[in-house]
Amino acid sequence: MKKPLIGMFAALLLAGATALAGAPTAAALPQAPAADTPRSQAGLQLAPQGHQPQDLQLQAPAAVNFAGTVALSNCSGSLVRLPGSAATDPALVLSNGHCLESGFPAPGEVVVNQSSNRSFSLLNSTGGRAATLRATKVVYGTMTDTDVSIYQLNTTYAAIQSKYGIAPLTIAAGHPTQGTAIKVVSGYWKRIYSCSIDGFVYRLKEGSWTWKDSVRYTSSCNTIGGTSGSPVVDVNTGQVVAVNNTGNEDGQRCTDNNPCEVDQNGVVTVRQGINYAQETYGIPACFAAGNRLDLTLPGCTLPRP
Repeated sequence: MKKPLIGMFAALLLAGATALAGAPTAAALPQAPAADTPRSQAGLQLAPQGHQPQDLQLQAPAAVNFAGTVALSNCSGSLVRLPGSAATDPALVLSNGHCLESGFPAPGEVVVNQSSNRSFSLLNSTGGRAATLRATKVVYGTMTDTDVSIYQLNTTYAAIQSKYGIAPLTIAAGHPTQGTAIKVVSGYWKRIYSCSIDGFVYRLKEGSWTWKDSVRYTSSCNTIGGTSGSPVVDVNTGQVVAVNNTGNEDGQRCTDNNPCEVDQNGVVTVRQGINYAQETYGIPACFAAGNRLDLTLPGCTLPRP
């Protein structure tokens, strides 16, 4: 698991705990978003249906940039739509389950339709702050089988695009492919990592949590604390295929901050310095028209409460 910045400093001052693998020294740390202060809870990579709607003005993918990404107080995230979302639907923000303001969900815990007034800094293409968005609820959050949180905002895609000229990213409905060129876009750090999907992990185990069919990056995506929740974007389609969440910091086996890979035969592999993400293709199958969560829909495999 990656620690948020305050959590990292507290750990260094109070317990001498291990700092972020590959993170800059305290003197060189980039400035966090102006309105956000990282919370002091340890974390993973904390600081980190219908026809195609025409009025979202979706275009062929351009070069991947910061437009549509968001900065949370302790993580990164993105303004997202589902393949069947309409412009008039309430907008959604995607991040990690371990980025929830209520703390880490316990193994087996699933948060559904929980009230929230959390704020998000919406970024433009160059990483500048375009707006502050506000949630009305956590639609879904868990760290079981996957590591995801989905917030519903108090506004629509159409309103956001009309006011700020920023469209949502689309969550791809298909499983990602090994070898695909990707970019991990951190709204928190305003930094983009470029690499490829190295492969998929049958089970990724970290401390008390286990995730299924995780994405493993090639080594050039050396993500750090604060990048948790960053969208993983397929550079060929411009669509979100995963959400960044963790990495093995110092070579330990299956411990916090040091996830291990477990194959179908129970064989454990540790890859120090390698980072991971959780696939998002299963999310669209769990939403009905109007961006309404329905975990009973056919094909929905997200864990239920």
